[in-house]
Amino acid sequence: MSLRFSSQHMTALRNPEVFLNFLFCEPQRSLTCCKVRVMCAGESIRAETVDILVVEDERKLADAIAEGLVRNEYQVTVAYSGEAAIKDLRERHFDVILLDIMLPRMGGLEVLREMRRDGFRVPVLILTSKGSVDDRVRGLDAGADDYLVKPFAFPELLARVRALHRRASPASASVLQLADLRMDLNGRIATRGDKVIELTGREFDLLEYLLLNSGSVVSREMVARDVWKTTVRYTSMDNVIDVHIARIRRKIDDPWPVKLLHTVRGVGFVMRIEETQK
Repeated sequence: MSLRFSSQHMTALRNPEVFLNFLFCEPQRSLTCCKVRVMCAGESIRAETVDILVVEDERKLADAIAEGLVRNEYQVTVAYSGEAAIKDLRERHFDVILLDIMLPRMGGLEVLREMRRDGFRVPVLILTSKGSVDDRVRGLDAGADDYLVKPFAFPELLARVRALHRRASPASASVLQLADLRMDLNGRIATRGDKVIELTGREFDLLEYLLLNSGSVVSREMVARDVWKTTVRYTSMDNVIDVHIARIRRKIDDPWPVKLLHTVRGVGFVMRIEETQK
């Protein structure tokens, strides 16, 4: 079943930190088709329909997530049970699945195992309030590609959806570009204008991650998880991230009037074009 959500619900999504607390009335049932812009090889931009299956038995939460995705130009189908999810999956193609674990009757892990047994390779992001290490391990071992604990900030959900879809896309970008900053991922060479920028391995990985999420703020928690591959938060880890950000900023920004790497105080970091005020 596909759902299109009315404009009267949009106000709750303006603050992504609290949108999951908003209570929606009964959704209208109709088909929606939206487009998301995808950057390929750092040069051309094409429109691509991205289909997401949201599997969540709490209707108000499911509808809130779905509306947030529609607002960001994804096509969304909502399944309120594991059985409905399996049926939808067998009837049409999906690019990403957002799957709750605590489903009645057919639980989320059972849905996941059945999907994988049947040969479905669709990327799966688990959404759940069960956030212990053992819970995460069970979910990943069952075939999940990523794990997000509720409550969560909606921008982080969007970043993870983009990352899952990007990894699953057959033609991954080999070149990333923002303004005159260019990264050749195959040759692991970064340049700005005609100048080669010398980066350590970690700096290259971090800059690649920031460019892949250009225009979106990424938090220190996201950087620690996706670049350093750790889910443990501690002050020294934040300090290490800040040191690497400062080094990258000196290398890619200091000699140029147009600044690309910005800190959003209290939130994280973002890559965007911004000229220095004269």
